[in-house]
Amino acid sequence: MRIARNPQDPPKADFVVSPTGNDTGAGTMAAPFATLERARDAVRELGSKKPVTVLVRAGTYFLDRPLEFKAGDSGTPGAPVTYAAFPGDRVVLSGGTPIHGAKLGDLGGRPMWAAESPETRQLFVNGRRAPRTRLPREGTFQIDEVLDQTREPQDGAKRFRYKAGDLKPWVNLSDIEVVALHFWHEERLPVEGLDEEGRIVSFQKKSIRRLTEAIRNQPARYWVENVQEALDTPGQFYWDRREGIAYYLPRPGEEARTAEMIIPQLRHVVRFEGARHVILRGLTVSHTEAYCPARKDQATELCGPSQAAVTAPGAIVFENAEACGFEDGVVEHVGSYGIEIGPGSSGISIVGNTIRDLGAGGLKIGDWTSGANAARDAVVTDNRICDGGLVYPSACGILVCHSGGNRIAHNDIHDFFYTGISVGWTWGYHESAAKGNVIEQNHIHDLGKRVLSDMGGIYTLGPSPGTVLRNNLIHDVDAFDYGGWGIYFDEGSTGIVAEDNVVYRTKDGGLHQHYGKENVVRNNILAFAREAQIGRSRLEPHLSFTFERNIVLWKEGAFFRKGYSDKPGEQVVFRNNLYWPGGEKPVVFGDKSWEEWRKMGQDEGTVIADPLFADPEKGEFTLGPGSPALKLGFRPIDLSKVGPRR
Repeated sequence: MRIARNPQDPPKADFVVSPTGNDTGAGTMAAPFATLERARDAVRELGSKKPVTVLVRAGTYFLDRPLEFKAGDSGTPGAPVTYAAFPGDRVVLSGGTPIHGAKLGDLGGRPMWAAESPETRQLFVNGRRAPRTRLPREGTFQIDEVLDQTREPQDGAKRFRYKAGDLKPWVNLSDIEVVALHFWHEERLPVEGLDEEGRIVSFQKKSIRRLTEAIRNQPARYWVENVQEALDTPGQFYWDRREGIAYYLPRPGEEARTAEMIIPQLRHVVRFEGARHVILRGLTVSHTEAYCPARKDQATELCGPSQAAVTAPGAIVFENAEACGFEDGVVEHVGSYGIEIGPGSSGISIVGNTIRDLGAGGLKIGDWTSGANAARDAVVTDNRICDGGLVYPSACGILVCHSGGNRIAHNDIHDFFYTGISVGWTWGYHESAAKGNVIEQNHIHDLGKRVLSDMGGIYTLGPSPGTVLRNNLIHDVDAFDYGGWGIYFDEGSTGIVAEDNVVYRTKDGGLHQHYGKENVVRNNILAFAREAQIGRSRLEPHLSFTFERNIVLWKEGAFFRKGYSDKPGEQVVFRNNLYWPGGEKPVVFGDKSWEEWRKMGQDEGTVIADPLFADPEKGEFTLGPGSPALKLGFRPIDLSKVGPRR
């Protein structure tokens, strides 16, 4: 329990850090240290016999290397170490390099700012992300012909044929990246050459997958970035490799002599390595490199990972750390994931933060390569995680790989191009460390945005016994092609309970199970999916899932997706549900009528009736008096505590 401080009382600290301080000083209010590293070393010298507090005064602290907390910097359960912003002060730990006094330059006859810069995909000006130049400026191009194509989706390529007029022999071809969108990820392909006569562009690296849209043979969409000739929109920038200069076209009112320009340099700003009982509170972490390498186990150099931007590191990293945390802070303006809880870490608390403006995702828990020494028992609550995937669209709001016992609750996750919360990293029925995760009271919304496919508000992979998804509010999930689902049990998802969730306005369904075993879906509200309400892809010789005491409401699309399973009534149990197709529309289960479905022994106790919601079109799913759902034993779902509590 935190005791509120009387604002009349001066804050108490064992050490103080200030931009105006001196590391040779005493670290007091009157003579503060200049760096957090010096304060950390002073804490180490002090020992851990009592609680220690380091207060940090307002300012931006530019770091030339990550701030590290190791075993020797630890506190104890009764004597934790806290690094906190001075009350009311904004403290920024930056992994970037400030550019002072950008010069007025000239690029192809166009006046703009110019500054020497190392290679970068990001530039921040006056606290705002300046995107790289992009063509087309809106929308996408489409590949004209996929060359060297095989039938295997896993076979990538190093070239394709483009449509006439889309690409040109620009002056900086080696600086340009093609960003292809397909399946559930992006391909960042650095250009190697251009054959104008054949309309063929070739790349320095190979794509991860076949350059088609999902399982169809339609060529993928793409755009191109960092074209010099396209720098004509205020607020954008272009980085010239040959000259080592970043060119920026200022927005109206911006002046070079007063502007704050920052280029990210570090991959991590803060690292916890073996530390215990160390808390950062009220701090802002910003400006990390946009970095997402290919998987290390590939013999051929690929352009990135196969899913969820999983190799993108965190601006804050916990490894073999215990009972440490980042609380009441901000992570923003970063190029990869915001926070990463790595192998061997336990009891990490990520509470009450805003995590936004992200090159990749918000939070990553657990190692993706192995379940050995798995991270566990993290507490991730009351965070606002938003505006992600700005460099790597395939990133998730929260990604849980090989990790169990985590509680992810009361978060607001929105505006990503892929999945909101992804749990598990095992394909098939192999042993998984992703057990006993509790995902509850989260508000997950505005995902996909018709950019990528095969996604869910909550997405699960592999066996996850003891995992519970409950009291989550999920809505507005929209894929480009297939797979905009609310709850998505993929690739062997097993032993999961999904209950008391409200899911509405999804593209392909409120619930979909690719394949899995013995999952339970009960007491949920699934409403207004466009294509179908429920689906299952694969029939297997065991119970896939039990669907009971749910309310399903729809106006368009099918109830059970036809064609995803030849026998939709096999190896599933449906009972005591309420279905309402919005009037006289029949309820059809694949190719089976309601009567044929009931003859199979399905949906005993189920009724087709209006549930009498208050105003479902506006997302108000309170049940009215006399609702027939209550007679079925449906428990009203309380959404009043969904999302951050502060």
